[in-house]
Amino acid sequence: MMNAQKNLYLVTGASGFVGGHLVDYLLQQGISVRAMVRDEKKARKLKEKGAEVVVANMADATSLAAAVDVVQGVYHIAALFRQAGFPEHVFHDVNAEGTRRLLDASIAAGVERFVYCSTSGVMGHVKNPPANEETPYSPGDMYQRSKMEGEKIALEYFRSNKISGVAIRPAMVYGPGDTRILKLFRMIARRMFFFVGRGEATVHWVDVRDLVRSFMLAMEKEEYNGEIYIIAGESCTTLKKMVDLIATELNVSPPKIHLPVKPMQWLGSTCETICTPLRIQPPLFRRRVDFYTKSRAFDTSKAKQDLDFAPAQTFGQEIKDIIKDYKEHGYL
Repeated sequence: MMNAQKNLYLVTGASGFVGGHLVDYLLQQGISVRAMVRDEKKARKLKEKGAEVVVANMADATSLAAAVDVVQGVYHIAALFRQAGFPEHVFHDVNAEGTRRLLDASIAAGVERFVYCSTSGVMGHVKNPPANEETPYSPGDMYQRSKMEGEKIALEYFRSNKISGVAIRPAMVYGPGDTRILKLFRMIARRMFFFVGRGEATVHWVDVRDLVRSFMLAMEKEEYNGEIYIIAGESCTTLKKMVDLIATELNVSPPKIHLPVKPMQWLGSTCETICTPLRIQPPLFRRRVDFYTKSRAFDTSKAKQDLDFAPAQTFGQEIKDIIKDYKEHGYL
């Protein structure tokens, strides 16, 4: 076993939206980064930015051992997200057992600290928001269940002092460069957006730039071990207020159409039931319908107290930045 190299940090999932932003942020801070990817084709841009790149897979313990060799700390962002056609055991193997493999490899390599990226989804639907770190687990799908198991594994390692670390639970992540929510903005811009229900469900986002900063704060605050931190933006808002704000920024009329909830939920569930066994991406997911109806609000006071975390901007400023980025790339 080689000694950890000071100022070299591994970022798993480095080619993804959050991981890519984290790589950029760490490099901007003068920190050496080893970026872990599954596909070597995705390595070129990371190398051009100045990151060292390693190809590894969460299912391959040997590749993970090479990935963590001589690094000081690990930011574990990689996960199998919601994709049609994968049975639950695959999600569990990547998101839960893969986390265990990475932790074991990190301990063997002498890694000093480990930051695990969980999800606020492990709490599922929160009946009495805002949720905090004491809110019980209540995952609603196999992705959330696998992330819950991964979080439990990480916390057990931390709390038994096998390795130092904490778990971060982000709220819904967005920000400049996020093409996952581009459809929402495009539909509003093209006056095609409609609500499912009354639009009174609350939404709570976190700007990806704030999230990656929280990761670094969590890595630096070594006095905290085995803790969970919820990271979210300045405030939550209703879906209707959010959509109206986006419409105003895009200089279009706010959407007025409201569809009934129950038929849309049934349609989403039916699409998943038919398409998933055929490994076809469903045109409509039940969880996308739930986006319109389930309220999300989070208490971030613990992160503020322990990590000195605070969002850099208001919700309105974040929306303006996203629209500006979309326009610069010709998406809107």
